[in-house]
Amino acid sequence: MIVYRELSSLERDLGIRAKTLYAVSNNIGKHYRMVKLPKKRGGCRDLSVPDEVLKSIQRRIAEVLLIHMPVSRYAKAYRFGSSTLRNAELHVGKQVVLKLDILHFFDSIRYSTVKDRVFPEEIYAEPLRILLTMLCYYRDALPQGAPSSPAITNIILYEFDELVGQWCRERGIAYTRYCDDMTFSGDFDPAEVIRFVRPELKKLGFLLNGQKTKVQRPGQQQSVTGIVVNEKLSIPADYRRRLRQELYYCQKFGIREHLQKIGPEIPEETYRMQLSGKVNYVLQFSPDDKDMLEARTWLRQSIK
Repeated sequence: MIVYRELSSLERDLGIRAKTLYAVSNNIGKHYRMVKLPKKRGGCRDLSVPDEVLKSIQRRIAEVLLIHMPVSRYAKAYRFGSSTLRNAELHVGKQVVLKLDILHFFDSIRYSTVKDRVFPEEIYAEPLRILLTMLCYYRDALPQGAPSSPAITNIILYEFDELVGQWCRERGIAYTRYCDDMTFSGDFDPAEVIRFVRPELKKLGFLLNGQKTKVQRPGQQQSVTGIVVNEKLSIPADYRRRLRQELYYCQKFGIREHLQKIGPEIPEETYRMQLSGKVNYVLQFSPDDKDMLEARTWLRQSIK
């Protein structure tokens, strides 16, 4: 374990001058801008996005310092090799699938929690703990647009994940967490899981979002992070239908004309890349899907 007691050591490993670190931390508000991100179900989410100077600092903190902190095996987001696919595959063919959501996840993370769990006194001198926490925290919340925030969430929830994972393993329940989405599957009483999880989350300052609690049983579509898990991993039929319709209009009218019709202010190249990502996503599950294979070829040719 690397221990940082001197500012010069931190300065050396981050590759950023101490003068810059303190200048940014002392004027942190000037290095953020607010961005509204549309939600799938309507409305917008406010994101605090750092400028390039602060972003580069936060990225170095994540790459040099946070990378050495423990992350639970049950955390399936924001780590090497993680994906929605990895999160879903453990829940295939289960009797019951329970999905729980943490209410206002990033906004509920306290300054003191970041300082104590992410930059502990066993590793950092007190002035460095304060400096690093200030560089990663903003307006009484963990900024969702900061490159350091994803790793911080996994570090904060390490002990929680391990505790819940052990409790579930003793009862034959599969457990994974993808950011603020917790999934439990097996043959169990959902109410018993909720009774155990709720007070453990409360210890960290989190609450369950009751509106997003879902219990899925056989005979219903069971999905985890957007992937159907009833008998095998597959894409929801509605996702495929919407994508095929989107591709049809793009091929019929052209991508530029289609964007003009639907109205979003998005660069044509960015939209094309998004479409390619959706097509490749479907092909992960259905590599022989003729429509998606043809769409991938068309998208590649449309770049020329």
